Amino acid sequence: MSDIEKVIVPGLARLPAFCHATIAGDTIYVSGTLGTKPDALELVEGGTGPETTATMRHIERILEACGADLGDLVKVNVFLAEMATFPQMNEAYLAVIGDDPPARITVGRADLALGAAVEIDAIAYRPGAAAVA
Repeated sequence: MSDIEKVIVPGLARLPAFCHATIAGDTIYVSGTLGTKPDALELVEGGTGPETTATMRHIERILEACGADLGDLVKVNVFLAEMATFPQMNEAYLAVIGDDPPARITVGRADLALGAAVEIDAIAYRPGAAAVA
């Protein structure tokens, strides 16, 4: 019996090539997530800032489905199509993540799925984590 659980969140868009998250023991690995409309593979309007907000809210929903929350994040990887949009991403990111952010890296000049301005993946640690959705 495997200690690995794959999580798909109902009503949250995803490409069929991956699940939203994988739980391995006490660690949650959130797949690359885009700022799409909740149940469609269509990006929200407005570019980097609104896409970042939508992406972080999707990650929040994914973590909730795994029995965790944003406070359980230990590492976040941000990919930007244009590094010049870093200020918009950072402002939107901090508005969601709050005053106690996890470790993070931001990489610019990335070609992203659906022509997205931003894509974010994450790792969270939650002792006893288990999908609840």
